[in-house]
Amino acid sequence: MDEDTRIPALVEYLAQIPEYRQARGKRHPLLPLLLLVCVAMLSGARGQSAIADWGANYGRRWLRRLGFTRDVGPSQPTLSRLLQRIPHATVEAVLGRWGEQVLRRCPPAAGAALDGIAMDSKRLRGSARRGAAGAHLLSAYSHRLRVVLGQLGVPDKTSEVGAADELLLALALEGRVVTADALLTQRHIAQTILDSKGDYLFVVKENQPQLLADIVASFAPEADGCGLVGTAREVSAHGGRLEVRTLTASTALVGYTDWPGFRQALTVERRVVRKATGALLRQETAFASTSCPPPRATPAQLLSLWRGHWRIENQLHYVRGVTFDEGRATVRAEHAPQVMAAFRNTAIALLRLIGAANIAAACRRCAAQPAVALAAVGLADFE
Repeated sequence: MDEDTRIPALVEYLAQIPEYRQARGKRHPLLPLLLLVCVAMLSGARGQSAIADWGANYGRRWLRRLGFTRDVGPSQPTLSRLLQRIPHATVEAVLGRWGEQVLRRCPPAAGAALDGIAMDSKRLRGSARRGAAGAHLLSAYSHRLRVVLGQLGVPDKTSEVGAADELLLALALEGRVVTADALLTQRHIAQTILDSKGDYLFVVKENQPQLLADIVASFAPEADGCGLVGTAREVSAHGGRLEVRTLTASTALVGYTDWPGFRQALTVERRVVRKATGALLRQETAFASTSCPPPRATPAQLLSLWRGHWRIENQLHYVRGVTFDEGRATVRAEHAPQVMAAFRNTAIALLRLIGAANIAAACRRCAAQPAVALAAVGLADFE
């Protein structure tokens, strides 16, 4: 069976969002409005006006297929009210359930890399400047299928630590590994993951001074290789440069540190050299801890997992910021910025799931061939 035939129909999940509006003055059904938002974003729409333009430009034939009962689509003010007032937590929960079902229908192959879930945040700069609530979004993102499994609005970056437990408790973590940068390297977050039968790989920096000192000491020359599990190396070329990443894993701290679930200490050395001459351009060392024990997690798997964490930055946040110009969006009323971000997440995931390597090019294709966008959301029987 092809991968795209296993993707759950998004339309079936959007239909689970209950009608929240009063009957008086209601011109359009809720589901077609939500489908319009998705299809327009798949076609590259960046804001509410562009979503309204999709309905006006494509006209009655396509609006009817989305389920509209009128010949004219919704106006920008109508869409603005929708995105402001729709229960944002319900929308995020429904889209998260869709993302989880994507993972369940497309399980990893036997012997594949560890199934990672990256946790990271993004600030909606334009909306934040306008005073929008919840303009700092903490998300959980599948390394493997590049689908957002959960999103939570927090007041600012420092609030991520307190909000992380709430986001994690909404996820299915059994058999998966949560990855996070140093800000979220906290004892209570590690314990929450373990209690949910998951594992973690956390970058360790100065905000956890004792853990960092212990890990650094375990790799010091005087440790004489005690507890050494092994090493793994990857080399990648970028123009005229080579980047060499070497991960070393150790169990020397097991039984010594009281960090929850600790099983291996990790260090990665990154060296960037000039390809032609071998001259060293940059070198840095980073440290991490994980609850994944050997041999379940080999050095090669852990290196792949550590690198995979940054897909949330490169393949989600960057795309939202550049292709969808999210940073300059000035939507600010109520939770509209958060709802728009949730639908952007889903649009990007859908495009990747149907095989898009370049999101901007895929958006142009959907704009030129709207049947592709309708098929992506589960309306594949368009004549």
